[in-house]
Amino acid sequence: MPIRLHNTLTRRLEELRPIVAGKVTMYNCGPTVYSSPHIGNFRSFLFADVLRRFLEDQGLEVRQVMNITDVGHLTLDDVEGGEDKMEAASKKTGRTAWEIAAHYIGEFEECQRELAVRRPHEMPRATDFIAAMGAIIGDLLQKGVAYQVNGNVYFEIAKFPAYGQLSGKVLDELEEGARVAVNDEKKDPRDFALWKVDSKHQMQWDAPFAGGARGFPGWHIECSAMSMHYLGDEIDIHTGGEDNVFPHHECEIAQSEAHSGRPFVRLWLHARHLLVDNTKMSKSLGNFFTVRDILARGYTGLELRFALVRAHYRQTLNFTLKGLDEARAAIARVQQARARLVRVRDGAETAGGDDLAAAIAAAGQGFTAAMSDDLNVSEALAAVFEFVGACNRASPSAAAATAALAAFARFEDVLGCFGGEPVADATDAAPAELLELLVQRTAAKQAKDWATADALRDRIAAAGWKIVDTPAGPRLEPA
Repeated sequence: MPIRLHNTLTRRLEELRPIVAGKVTMYNCGPTVYSSPHIGNFRSFLFADVLRRFLEDQGLEVRQVMNITDVGHLTLDDVEGGEDKMEAASKKTGRTAWEIAAHYIGEFEECQRELAVRRPHEMPRATDFIAAMGAIIGDLLQKGVAYQVNGNVYFEIAKFPAYGQLSGKVLDELEEGARVAVNDEKKDPRDFALWKVDSKHQMQWDAPFAGGARGFPGWHIECSAMSMHYLGDEIDIHTGGEDNVFPHHECEIAQSEAHSGRPFVRLWLHARHLLVDNTKMSKSLGNFFTVRDILARGYTGLELRFALVRAHYRQTLNFTLKGLDEARAAIARVQQARARLVRVRDGAETAGGDDLAAAIAAAGQGFTAAMSDDLNVSEALAAVFEFVGACNRASPSAAAATAALAAFARFEDVLGCFGGEPVADATDAAPAELLELLVQRTAAKQAKDWATADALRDRIAAAGWKIVDTPAGPRLEPA
C-alpha cells in the first residue's frame, strides 16, 4: 500500500518515493536546550517518532537525524532579532551557556525515554559542527549569494528567487515580517544571518571560513550543515512544528540549495500547534506544562504519549488533563484485552473455539490504511479499539489468542503508547462482559454520570468482582 504524506511545499498529498529504493533519510528539527522541554515540543517530536516507526513497520530502512540546538537560536527568530536563547538563559540563571546546554540535553533525553521515543540514529549538537557550517558559509560567500559586513555574514535573499515558496509568503508579507529596528548592514531587511559577531557572546569561535571574524553561527545554517553531513545534499523527509516553516525552514532551503545546486528536501512535513484548554500555552496564563509537570501529577509517559499522538498531526491538538484521564482509560482497555488473551494462550483461562482471523485481518488492514493516509493516527486507533471489542466479545482458542497478541504487538510497535505485553495473572481472569462494563463505568465517571457509574459498579459486584484502581487504570479482581 503506497504511503501518502502531505507536503508543505506543494500543499498536497504525495506518495513517498525514496531517493534510494527501500531507504528513507529523515531529518527532524530537535530541541533548543535552554529550558525544560514542554508538551508542545514533544508533539512534534512524537509525530516524527511515530512516522519513523510506521515506515520501519512497512519494511523501509530509515536513517533518522535529530539535531540539538545549543547555540545560535535567537529569542526573536521570526524577525532575526533578539538575544541568543542560550545567552538569555545564562543571564537569568547565573550558569554558563555550556552548563545550561549540558543540563537540558540530559533532561531532554530523560523525557525521550519516559515517552518511549526511539532514539534517532544521530543526535548531533550544533556546537560540534562549526567547521561544517563554515564550509557552507565560505562557499556561499564565494558564489556571491552571501555577503559580509563588519564580520557579520548575511544570506542575500534577492539572489534566491524561490524564497517564500515553502511558507507561501509573498514579497509584501516577507517585508512586513522584517520590519524591525533598522539594520543598516543588511542590503535587504529580509536577509538572514549566517554568522554573527558579538564580543559579549559566551559561545564563539574563530571564523571557520576565509577572511571571517570571531563569532557564532546563525540558527538556520546549523541544520543545513548537520543534515548534509549525515544524510547528503538531498533528503527524503524533513519534519518540524508549524512554527518552523518560516523563517527557519525557508532559510534552510535557500542556503542549502544555493550551496549544493540541488533540491534540498522531497517532503516537508509539519505538525500543528498544541493548545491547552483551547488556549495558547503560556506561563502567564498558568497553562504551561513541561513533560516533568505532567509526570509529577501522577500520569505516566505512555499516557502523555497517547494524549499527544492520538490526533492527526495536521490538526490543532487541544490538550486537557481530562484528555490524560481518557488516555489512561484507553490504555487500560487495550491492556485488559491483551491480558485476557495472554491468560488464554498460557492456559490460565479456559480457551474457546473462536479463531479471530477475520477480526485480525480487518484490524491490520484498517490500521495500515489509516497510517498510510498521511499518518492518520486517530483512524488507526479506531481500528485498534474495534479490534479490542472483537477480542472481548470472542471466546478465542489458544492459537487465536496468540495471533491476536501478535496483532496488538504490531500496533504497539508503531504507536508506542500501550506498553509491553501484560504478564498472565489468573486472579484477573474477569469475564469479557464484565471488562466491557468496567470500560463503560470509566467513561461514565469521566462524563460525571455518577448514577450510571454506580449502577455499573453494582452489576460488577453482583457478579462477584470488585474494582481496584491502579496506576495503569482500574482493573477487576475476585471479590
